[in-house]
Amino acid sequence: MTRKLTLPVVALAGAFVLSGCQIIPTYFKPAAPVPAAYPAGDKATAQPVADIGWNEFFQNPDLREAISTALSNNRDLKTAVMRIEEARALYNIQRADQLPTINATGGLATSRQLLGGNRIDSTVYQVGLGMAAFELDFFGRVKNLSQAALAQYMATEEARRAFQISLVGEVAKAWLTERALSEQMVLADRTLKGRMDSRNLVKKRLDAGITNALEFQQSETLVHSARVSLLALRRQHALAMNALTLLTGSAVKLPPQTATLSTQVITADIGAGLPSDLLTHRPDIRAAEQRLRSSQANIAAARAAFFPRISLTTGFGLASNDLGGLFNDNTTIWSFSPQLVLPIFDNDRNKSNLSLAEVRSVIAVTDYEKTIQVAFREVADALAARATLTEEIEAQKAVRDAQAERLSLAKARYQNGIANYLDVLDAERELFNAEQALVQSQLLKLTNAVDLYRSLGGGLTDSSN
Repeated sequence: MTRKLTLPVVALAGAFVLSGCQIIPTYFKPAAPVPAAYPAGDKATAQPVADIGWNEFFQNPDLREAISTALSNNRDLKTAVMRIEEARALYNIQRADQLPTINATGGLATSRQLLGGNRIDSTVYQVGLGMAAFELDFFGRVKNLSQAALAQYMATEEARRAFQISLVGEVAKAWLTERALSEQMVLADRTLKGRMDSRNLVKKRLDAGITNALEFQQSETLVHSARVSLLALRRQHALAMNALTLLTGSAVKLPPQTATLSTQVITADIGAGLPSDLLTHRPDIRAAEQRLRSSQANIAAARAAFFPRISLTTGFGLASNDLGGLFNDNTTIWSFSPQLVLPIFDNDRNKSNLSLAEVRSVIAVTDYEKTIQVAFREVADALAARATLTEEIEAQKAVRDAQAERLSLAKARYQNGIANYLDVLDAERELFNAEQALVQSQLLKLTNAVDLYRSLGGGLTDSSN
């Protein structure tokens, strides 16, 4: 009896010895297809941008509250978290195939047979442990499938982190856009009131016979133009609020109207480091690398499918015709059923699966390289814009001040009868445009800082924790 029971043990020992024949994929990661440095240069920084928490980067408490609310309520982020749980479950299922599944069994079998004209009733009671169709992974097919599932799980986790970084950046930009539109509405409302006062003045001059109806109609046209601009800004502001509410998942607390863009504090003086730093700081690049690992593991699994597949079914237990004698001596039973399957003719199924895995690996390499190139361009664009935005704002301020002085002179010349009202109208239009352009320039500078922070992998950590 002892010699028979050692047969499964010997077979399993041989299986572990043969497991040294497994096909292990050689991981290949292509070199980063980007230059060694950014075209616009870089500023030194004491710490990587990815380590600067968003609570430290964004100084406005209302903006930080909006970001915190979005991280708690945003539905897309919650979906991304559930995708991680889905990928983890799939990996655990695939990993479970590497170990045998042992089940406890118990049963009762009754039968009635006729032998030589005699009726024979029989009853058999049985309990035991069984392992059904466990694949002996000699060539690493199951192991590589498990490694592919693990890499997919890691890619999903990195994708969730990348989405969080993107969400922090989008909330900040939407919040700043709302602030810009709010400031522009204040300017438009002030301009409308000023033009209405000018129209009333022209009306008085018309009634007194000092001016003509053309000048009055010109002033009336300017009032209506200002009203159209104000209504358009109100519509854009409402849309911006809707976008911000969608991102945060709830109503957003906004600062007072006096909180203009020029008062917003965002750390803009950050260093970009080297393009090679993106490989470790950007979750989307790490996700693409994990997908590359998964594709190469799938190639190894597809190659292993060309080799024999050996599965093992075993059982050990007790059986008796009498329930009371089930646990007596001499009731032991066991079974050992190895099975070997060697693919001979499968209509090129395995060959096609291998070709499919190789093509997907090439696609994964291309996706990895493109992700790096996109990340490089995002940083390079942000650096290029940062290099000129400060000077652009100063120049735009000079334009606004010059237009304000021009309007003041035009009004004085008109009131003294030296110039016509058309000069005043033109000066008012140009001043309004200059004021609106200055707000847009200030918004561009702030959103550029957000873009640089996000493109360098910032926004994943909370420095207050």
